[in-house]
Amino acid sequence: MSEHIVSSFDSELQNLRGRISEMGGLAEQMLADAIAALTRRDSVLAQSVIVADSRLDALHRDTEEQAILMIARRQPFAVDLRETISPIRISGDVERIGDLSKNIAKRTLAIAAQVQPPRIAVGVQHMADLALGQLRDVLDAYVRQDDGKALDVWQRDGHIDALYTSLFRELLTYMMEDPRNISFCTHLLFCAKNLERIGDHTTNIAETVHYLITGQSLTAERPKSDETVPATAPETI
Repeated sequence: MSEHIVSSFDSELQNLRGRISEMGGLAEQMLADAIAALTRRDSVLAQSVIVADSRLDALHRDTEEQAILMIARRQPFAVDLRETISPIRISGDVERIGDLSKNIAKRTLAIAAQVQPPRIAVGVQHMADLALGQLRDVLDAYVRQDDGKALDVWQRDGHIDALYTSLFRELLTYMMEDPRNISFCTHLLFCAKNLERIGDHTTNIAETVHYLITGQSLTAERPKSDETVPATAPETI
């Protein structure tokens, strides 16, 4: 983006971008730690994810307040307005990713003492790898103002949905084969749904990055492959 006559405005915009980068880095770490805690059944690590969520919430509030004050004080328009509004949108999605990671950590605490059927968490780990890759790539697209990379993330979301559908069926099979698996598999299903929703939030961020760069909203229907529930189903909290 070009520099402005009022250099303090550039400084404020840079500060907003820095806040988003800080939030994104924290959300990435929370998600990675939540999945590591789940696969290793690490209650201490899971608890650290839960604690970290309050810091992410505080950063979200600060980012929104700063952007709103900039709009009131600077009255930006065109690309400057998009650069000021986009962090509000993105910070909201990143904050929700933190909430969903915290939910996975809470599920870990609930199943820490339960017997895990062999190889049952492999699909969740695969979903997590895809979701974390999308989150990293879309945050990089925002920092680099890379519309092509943002659109690539937008297109990839269907892969997570397809894997969720497959995992949903696999976990149901485990539950039908042995009722002792029901509790553990139910918690894993919620974890998988949280990961599917994280994928949706990375797609939201990709759409915001595209709007920031081009000034145009994506009007095409999102690539969705989740066949387990209607597309309008509420996200897991």
